[in-house]
Amino acid sequence: MRPDFALLERLRTRFLDAPAEGGDYWDSPELLAAYDSTFAERIGWKWDSVLAELRARRWAPPAGSVVLDWGCGSGVAGRRVLAAFGAAHFSRLVVHDRSALARRFAAERATAAFPGLAVEQAPDWGDVAPAQPFTLVLSHVLNELSPVESAALLALVRRAAAVLWVEPGTSDVARALVALRENLRSEFTVVAPCTHNRACGLLTPENQRHWCHHFTRPPIEAFTNAFWSEFSLRLSIDLRSLPYSFVVLDRAAAGSTVAVTEEWSRILGEPREYKGHFKVLSCEAAGVTERMLQQRDDKPLFKAFRRSVPAPPLFVWQLRDGKIASGRHWSAAGDTPAESAPDEAQNQAVE
Repeated sequence: MRPDFALLERLRTRFLDAPAEGGDYWDSPELLAAYDSTFAERIGWKWDSVLAELRARRWAPPAGSVVLDWGCGSGVAGRRVLAAFGAAHFSRLVVHDRSALARRFAAERATAAFPGLAVEQAPDWGDVAPAQPFTLVLSHVLNELSPVESAALLALVRRAAAVLWVEPGTSDVARALVALRENLRSEFTVVAPCTHNRACGLLTPENQRHWCHHFTRPPIEAFTNAFWSEFSLRLSIDLRSLPYSFVVLDRAAAGSTVAVTEEWSRILGEPREYKGHFKVLSCEAAGVTERMLQQRDDKPLFKAFRRSVPAPPLFVWQLRDGKIASGRHWSAAGDTPAESAPDEAQNQAVE
């Protein structure tokens, strides 16, 4: 069914002009359905990228845990997590939102997608934490929370067995997510995006202008489907670019490393091309450092950067005088370091 663009434009205005006003803005099932097939689907593409990376790292949430989709909206994040790891991996899904309409919508969509899974709706007040170990799923909630709500959410996070948290790739939200990581890394292992559990290297004075964000490539239908073309034009959204920030925490693995060890580095943002060389912001166990790759030193890697960084953007660098002499990429399968085919470039950020 074709979404109502008037509804989408109203919702878009609300997101841009008053993201922290709070309250229940889901006023009809039609609005939720329109959102779920458009804005939420774009959020789903971010989740697809995060979840693919987690599988490549050979990590999964605790088996038999409850999925708690907190602030679920239309429920896209919870459904993506269930699809990625298999509904049978979990004992049940609990959806929570301040909106009763959203809770009902998310529960109905999850039940339709996973008919054998127990799905429950948590109230919008009181203690929503399940009695059993739970995997907490959080998506695009940080900029809608009051200080009191943020404190309550942090308390809930501290009770989770694992946390999967995806946010927009804007500098303010990404920095807030880093602050939460620092608050929690003594209690959890930081599974991703980091390759280490040490203090975040972005917190040093010389890195204050940078932030931890990443890019995903939308599926091909975003560029070939007439509806998405109209969506992009009507709502002034650049479909080529989908920046996001995220953190994944695991209590069971606290004090250990998960799949990717400290020899690995992660590229933040995207490589910046200059005449004959690239500069990359490299997150490493020793800190966040700007590294240079000259074309003459590793021509295949230089060519890959020109097209786009292979996902996930994890590398082992061989350095010469502080510059990248060569780099090994973590394969898409996540089992051995390997060169992998690059995707198309995504060069602009919009939200």
